[in-house]
Amino acid sequence: MTQAKQGDRVRVHYTGRLGDGSQFDSSRGREPLEVILGSGQLIPGFEQALYGMAVGDAQQVSIPAAQAYGARREDLVARVPRSQMPDDLELEKGLHLSAQGPEGQSVNFVVMGFDDAEVILDANHPLAGQTLDFDIEVVEIFTAG
Repeated sequence: MTQAKQGDRVRVHYTGRLGDGSQFDSSRGREPLEVILGSGQLIPGFEQALYGMAVGDAQQVSIPAAQAYGARREDLVARVPRSQMPDDLELEKGLHLSAQGPEGQSVNFVVMGFDDAEVILDANHPLAGQTLDFDIEVVEIFTAG
């Protein structure tokens, strides 16, 4: 039986949960996730869990923050003068914004709070700092040449 290895294209179904049991994502009810192992498409802990699995194999894995989206970083939270925000922007807590970084890259933020003087923006990934639990099932493996 073929086991998943570096370079293989793998299709998997997964369900992701937080430590409190709440579900944050799932491929169930839609097409399986398709990735090439070793290409950097997945968080490291999820990819590592796939190595050695065969079609039909299923497992539960708990991935610490360091192998997922990393630790939450306070240096990625910024207080910005409200005057720097577009006049027509209707601010609300939880609003997702995007801006261009200094080297042209896209930077995503979430509005954490605001008042008349400033806006608090958070560029951390929403799952940063959290241990993630996954149920993973391998559906197909297309071996690398």
